[in-house]
Amino acid sequence: MQNITIYREPGRFAGWPANYGIWSWGDEIVVGFTLGHMDPAGGFHARDKTRPFLSMQARSLDGGATWEVQPTPCQTPGGRGLSADEHMNTEMHIKSLLDDENALPTCPGGIDFTHPDFALMCARSGLLAGAVSWFYYSLDRCRTWQGPYRLPMFGMTGIAARTDYLVNGPDSCMLFLTASKADGEEGRVFCAQTTDGGKTFALLSPIGPEPAGFEIMPASLRLSPTRILVAVRCKVGGNEFTQAQHTIDLYASDDNGRSWQKIGQPVADTGRGGNPPTLTKLQDGRLCLVYGYRAEPYGMRARLSADDGYTWGDDIILRADGGNHDIGYPRTVQRPDGAMVTAYYYNDTPAGERYIGATLWCP
Repeated sequence: MQNITIYREPGRFAGWPANYGIWSWGDEIVVGFTLGHMDPAGGFHARDKTRPFLSMQARSLDGGATWEVQPTPCQTPGGRGLSADEHMNTEMHIKSLLDDENALPTCPGGIDFTHPDFALMCARSGLLAGAVSWFYYSLDRCRTWQGPYRLPMFGMTGIAARTDYLVNGPDSCMLFLTASKADGEEGRVFCAQTTDGGKTFALLSPIGPEPAGFEIMPASLRLSPTRILVAVRCKVGGNEFTQAQHTIDLYASDDNGRSWQKIGQPVADTGRGGNPPTLTKLQDGRLCLVYGYRAEPYGMRARLSADDGYTWGDDIILRADGGNHDIGYPRTVQRPDGAMVTAYYYNDTPAGERYIGATLWCP
């Protein structure tokens, strides 16, 4: 295993790649993240809420060994940071610019989801009732992004989109999204679909019943023309966020996303506050799940399945040297040579900067 630094700067808070996405074309890899400033007294996350977060992306042309970082080349409402309202004071929120339903245009359609250089990125204004979401797409490997284009509310109280999608064909794509629950709290996961090149999106199905705690941040994987798996980050029950049990549960659909059944719980404890999964089908047919572990010893872990997710092996420790719980939110791709590239945010000491790192490893 080899640990790589993608972005690191004293005094800065770089975080949450899982909110933005990772995309790869052979050894060319792009990962998104957000960048703010440190405040060790900032709460669960040691960020300075009085200063803005800005959207960033990093690109590697050599399979994750070296990276170049730049601001994300997309238009954001008011030039504000994507998917980071909860980490900034109210006057910097992107949500305040989106109260008018016409503030974000709808997509005109015509997207070719099978274009060889296609990528899609979702964004959101918050986590709770009233949150709105939108998306961007790229046909040049994230060098430019078209959008923003508004996503509908799908009859939900709020939509808190992170990037997770499956391409079905030239005009068709599924989005796996998180919605606020009926009481306005986060959250539950669902599947939406476009069949007209992104012009319209419709609710396809909820994934599981509305939970007592939350189920958020889906990670989807297609196994066949009809079978799809979705791993979700779960808070069990109604206990306070940092005191509750946090798991990763797995759902399956055998009718191309129209209905779902829970088939297991690959991870029974992801530590204080929980952490989202990644889900990757390896070249040899096994499945790989990666997550951040927010209990001692803090770090990044993976599990493998040889039977399409019904059973999982023991944890593979990618690293266990984190300073505290403020880590994780991974994204993973497999290189043509079979090596894995897992990107995440991390810290070495509780008061130290939060940085974007990657582990290169062989499953």
